[in-house]
Amino acid sequence: MDNKQTAIPHISLEQWRSLVAVVDEGGYARAAEALHKSQSSITYAVQRLEHVLEVKVFTIQGRRAVLTPVGQMLYQRACQLLEDSLAMERAAGRASAGWESEIAIAVEVLFPTWLLLECLDAFGEVSPQTRINLYETVLDGGTELLQQGKVDLAILPKAPPGYHGEVLQPGARIIPVAHPDHPLHQVEGELSLRDLRKHRHIVVRDTSARRDDRTRTVDVARRWTVTNMATLIGAVSRGYGFAWMAADKIRHELEAGVLKPLPLSGGERLADLYLVFADAEAVGPGVRRLAEILRDKVKPVCPSRPSLPS
Repeated sequence: MDNKQTAIPHISLEQWRSLVAVVDEGGYARAAEALHKSQSSITYAVQRLEHVLEVKVFTIQGRRAVLTPVGQMLYQRACQLLEDSLAMERAAGRASAGWESEIAIAVEVLFPTWLLLECLDAFGEVSPQTRINLYETVLDGGTELLQQGKVDLAILPKAPPGYHGEVLQPGARIIPVAHPDHPLHQVEGELSLRDLRKHRHIVVRDTSARRDDRTRTVDVARRWTVTNMATLIGAVSRGYGFAWMAADKIRHELEAGVLKPLPLSGGERLADLYLVFADAEAVGPGVRRLAEILRDKVKPVCPSRPSLPS
């Protein structure tokens, strides 16, 4: 049987805090004032630290006390220790308040990736300890995850029966696009579906288990079905075919000129995207805050969007 005992630190956080304060404030008197303690207690804390560790933290140069090389190392480690201690306290506070340690979210690929990443980054500033598990879904894939209880929140092209959904992004523009050098852009005048049927259509596969691989846009003889949006955008940007994509999703490609809208009669479509909670009556504080961030970040993108309930 192992009789080893866990090592107990000989230096307290208060002693480390005193050392850091002396360095940061430039002396014992100011450190005592900053920590609301007596100067003698600060002096004793640093001297006790030196005695226990058998090191010299400060050396006198002229009339100034400066850190020794060992003191500099201890100061840097002490700063990190105090920072970690505060982070642990904040994490404990969030846990006691019911903040989730992990949030799972399903997001329809029509939703702009750049906007989603901004939202997740903003949430990370509020709750850095909360892990995010992101599912990028197509068509019914997000609904399936929601019904299986695998996600806490979802952004979907429609609110499934039995779930409360609010419009997050109304009227997202879905447009047919191809590379500017694609043969479809060489056709004079307005395009028809008959023109499209002569060329390769590239689509993203439905991520649900019960998926129907039939296209919901136009039926063509030649088609590529890929499993993620990045591949779709890459393929169409390189001239391998045409596709319908959300205009906000491919904003950068349109601005860069690697994708160009096709002049198809009636080709543009509008699609609402819904914010759906797995359990609207038991929303955790982390999920609620993430939903608030999503609403706030979407507003500048969709300024005409109606106000949403809190």
